[in-house]
Amino acid sequence: MSSTYGTLFKITTFGESHGPALGVTIDGCPAGLRFDTDFIQQELDRRKPGQSRITTQRREADEFEVLSGVFEGVTQGTPIALVIRNTDQRSKDYGHIAGQFRPSHADYTYMAKYGTRDYRGGGRSSARETAARVAAGAVAKMLLESLGVTVQAYVSAVGTMKLETPYQALNLATAEENAVRCPDPVVAEQMFTYIDEIRKKGDSIGGVVSCVVTGVPAGWGEPVFDKLHAELGKAMLSINAVKGFEYGSGFAGAELTGSAHNDAMYTDTDGRVRTRTNFSGGIQGGISNGEDIYFRVAFKPVATIMQDQESVDVNGEPVTVSGKGRHDPCVVPRAVPIVEAMTALVLADMWLRSRNSHL
Repeated sequence: MSSTYGTLFKITTFGESHGPALGVTIDGCPAGLRFDTDFIQQELDRRKPGQSRITTQRREADEFEVLSGVFEGVTQGTPIALVIRNTDQRSKDYGHIAGQFRPSHADYTYMAKYGTRDYRGGGRSSARETAARVAAGAVAKMLLESLGVTVQAYVSAVGTMKLETPYQALNLATAEENAVRCPDPVVAEQMFTYIDEIRKKGDSIGGVVSCVVTGVPAGWGEPVFDKLHAELGKAMLSINAVKGFEYGSGFAGAELTGSAHNDAMYTDTDGRVRTRTNFSGGIQGGISNGEDIYFRVAFKPVATIMQDQESVDVNGEPVTVSGKGRHDPCVVPRAVPIVEAMTALVLADMWLRSRNSHL
């Protein structure tokens, strides 16, 4: 099972939804970085369950411990190990599906591949695993901040309800002021009401998380196979429930002519090469061009719903699966810090790899 990501800034996560703990080791983080434990906890708090009535009511503090790699508040250049204890497992909630496959979950495919599965919340396939990614992503964010790079994600759609305002016209920081994490308070309230209505029906709904990265200079990215957008796409598609990724103009760009889509170039008063538009999404030829990097990530409706569903058991016999336990009716509000974390991990790795590109 592949649980490692990165080339120079490399992470390996471990743990299951209902095991004793989750954790991550970070290898390749440079020495001398000020290690802000409060910031890491803040990032974990943004992802943790039980934040509002439109998220799962599992109660986890998601407090972390530093096991290695940090001394007197500074990274040492050695592997950093972080662990997060599970404290609110209710494995009995999953006893009824021990021999059943839940529709659109990884139950059947894990069994087909490994010949066994942890049915308690999905085990390793649970989105609980992303807590470790967020912890590692917080360290990557600290590194990027020292370079003047910021990563900001927000909810831009819930079902067919979309935030139409371009990110340049929004105060993205206000996304943290509401439970949906949408930077438009009016749209956020509408989204919250809609998600709550879906929850009361025992159903779920999907959505879209948009992400904007500022401060990345031209030159980050590793063609041919490790293009910057390819690595971002891989990172996003590795997140639970993600169904799609597009950057810059995305699929809409396929409807334009070249003359409309090309980003005209100029040199600004500081001597910096710029583009007048940014259909490229800050990436050309798989390499950052110095403009804002922006992309969108589509999440499916959460597979566990509080309704009866048709399925089969481990013997292939027909069964009716009944939803139980504590689950998000819409994953995107809690997915925002996960998208940011994976983005930061990609960029931290790309920065380290770019430093030996030329003399």
